[in-house]
Amino acid sequence: MTQDKMPQGNTLQQNTPAAAITEAEARRKRQLILLAIVCLLAGLAYGVYWMLVARFRVSTDNAYVHGNVVQITPQIAGTIVAIEADDTEQVEQGQMLVRFDPADARIALDQAEAQLAEATREVRAVFANDRALAATVDSRQAELDRAEAELARLAADLKRRKPLVAGGAVSGEVVQHLQTAVANARSAQLAARASLKEAREQLNKNQSLTQGTTPETHPRVLVAAAKYREAWLASQRLGISAPVAGTVARRSAQVGQRVASGTPLMAIVPLDQLWVDANFKESQLEELRIGQPAVLTADIYGQGVEFKGRVAGLSAGTGAAFSLLPAQNATGNWIKIVQRLPVRIVLDPQEVAERPLRVGLSMNVSVDTHDQSGKSVANAARNTSVASTNVFDDLDQAAVERVDAIVSANLGHSVTIRRVE
Repeated sequence: MTQDKMPQGNTLQQNTPAAAITEAEARRKRQLILLAIVCLLAGLAYGVYWMLVARFRVSTDNAYVHGNVVQITPQIAGTIVAIEADDTEQVEQGQMLVRFDPADARIALDQAEAQLAEATREVRAVFANDRALAATVDSRQAELDRAEAELARLAADLKRRKPLVAGGAVSGEVVQHLQTAVANARSAQLAARASLKEAREQLNKNQSLTQGTTPETHPRVLVAAAKYREAWLASQRLGISAPVAGTVARRSAQVGQRVASGTPLMAIVPLDQLWVDANFKESQLEELRIGQPAVLTADIYGQGVEFKGRVAGLSAGTGAAFSLLPAQNATGNWIKIVQRLPVRIVLDPQEVAERPLRVGLSMNVSVDTHDQSGKSVANAARNTSVASTNVFDDLDQAAVERVDAIVSANLGHSVTIRRVE
């Protein structure tokens, strides 16, 4: 029996490796088929995703947060005596930021008030002189009338008596006296006429200063009033108020510093009015339209936090076209470089309030281009202001009231000077 079993054992030993190889190949074949099915399904799924979603998405990581950087500059020259806000601090619209030394402005305001009062009194005298000169003209006219009447009487008397000299009815001495009196009357007439002419010229000259005006609307008074308002405004601009609410940045103002008008002292960034400039390649611009929705992520918050936005507009030129040194491509060693166009993405203010951003932060932008109803170039003019402030509204209203009071006091009656709007 031992000999009978030996061949069977050898047969098992010979068949076992072949069976194992066959089973391994079958298993590997099944795995390859499964892998092929998985790859096919993955490719099919990606194809469906690309057809329905991916082909309608354009993305870039070349995007940065931008916002309005409001420069704070003085409207007058002065010396800084106080700084009311510092870097990183939040300020409200109208809040005081910087104060100037008021001494020079107060002196200038006092001088302007004195000049306005002086000009008003001088104009008042000019108008009063009109009446005096008119009375002088009337008086000189009366004198001329009397002189002409006297001359006419003496001339008639001489004409009547002169023929009587030959008959002896009138002596020659009487006629001679009458001739002398006529000559004197004629001289008086000429003098009165010259005096009247001089008085009229003086009246005309004075009336040229007053014709068509009143004391409160006289040019000299208006010029002095304008200078007073200018000095008043300078006195009101000794303190610089925040034109908008935001965060203070880049403060360069220092106490005791003498600054000129227009010198940058600090900046205010309204962090609730931010947007993103996404620099898309020129090959990505074909499907971009104004109004398309966008999804953005910020490196500061990671990929788990998304911001909603929409395309607000496409720039009029590439970044290279508006650079300080534009590229000069008309050379022999030209190399083509793909250009990028800034596309503005506006953010949801509520999301920005919940998760604040800062100017200059990096963003990843993905725009959904399904909606092609918008335009790539804006064709409607804006009908509202991009930004505005009411901090400077009616700053000189108190100056106008003060001008009216000064002019009224020096004219002797109440007046109101109209401003040209």
